[in-house]
Amino acid sequence: MDTGFIKIDPGLDYEKICEQIEPAARIIAEGGLVAFPTETVYGLGANALNEDAAKKIYAAKGRPSDNPLIIHIADIDSLYEIGKDVPDAAIKLAKAFWPGPLTMIVNKKDNIPYTTTGGLDTVAVRFPSHPVARALIQKSGCFIAAPSANTSGRPSPTLAKHVTEDMNGKIEMIVDGGECNIGLESTIVDLTDSKPVILRPGYITLPMIKNLLSECEVDPGIIAADSLKKPKAPGMKYKHYAPKAELTVVDGSEDAVVETINRLSDELRKNGKKVGIIATESTIGRYRGDILENIGSRDDEETIARNLFAVLRDFDEKNVDRIFSESFESPNVGQAIMNRLLKAAGHKVIKAD
Repeated sequence: MDTGFIKIDPGLDYEKICEQIEPAARIIAEGGLVAFPTETVYGLGANALNEDAAKKIYAAKGRPSDNPLIIHIADIDSLYEIGKDVPDAAIKLAKAFWPGPLTMIVNKKDNIPYTTTGGLDTVAVRFPSHPVARALIQKSGCFIAAPSANTSGRPSPTLAKHVTEDMNGKIEMIVDGGECNIGLESTIVDLTDSKPVILRPGYITLPMIKNLLSECEVDPGIIAADSLKKPKAPGMKYKHYAPKAELTVVDGSEDAVVETINRLSDELRKNGKKVGIIATESTIGRYRGDILENIGSRDDEETIARNLFAVLRDFDEKNVDRIFSESFESPNVGQAIMNRLLKAAGHKVIKAD
């Protein structure tokens, strides 16, 4: 398959974006696949109500069929066309955070095929804020099912070139809308039980949600290194975000982390291994490794989040043999960063202290 490419500046007037998105919108309407930018990561989109189109997403990604797809909509009212018995909590969250990086799980209506929901009676819905994504939904006339536009298990794409690495020749079109400004997938909150539960941490944090809802908690399985704590979300049980090289997270005080990473790096390099290290602005000058990546300042979690997947893919390009990373614990976006790092590392963590 020849993959088409179009480049759209998200800063253009919205009507101009809608004009330029027409070729991609036609592909979606006709049952094809289009990769497109959102504010979180690039998505791989298809008509959510077309079972055959949804199956193409699973095939292109190599994605397990029981891993549900998130449906992207372009207005809040569409939630009622997808969800059954939509709870008041969903409307409160939608009014506060939509359009934006929040996915809500509600009970599905009969018009939503089980292929899209991974066989579940619930459905995940999001209203993205990225103008190119919104234009694609509106011009195609479809609700768009869209997981991240990468081969399953690999780091999610935050640039069109990342999508090209994984999807060129497998899908009909890639829309280049520049860098995704958040860089981590949306927060997922399950609203189908009596108490809302965050199934995947993201830019919309627990404190932000609890400011609106009287109760909400985080599924303990999403941040646990203990394999006995299983995440509730079906997709979170699978390997995600992994670079080609083995990644280990080193946790502890700054001095202990630097000493541990340098000691392990020295041992590996003596044996001819190429070592990559994920460092921060304040520590990068203290490390000994072959490829040092400055992921950003600890005072700016949003930059760290935006850079994480690109850094992991950069290590792939530079063919490192082992990767070590500092940990990033915090009650806010740092929790989402740590969730992705632990998944990428297969929960391999060294306690430096």
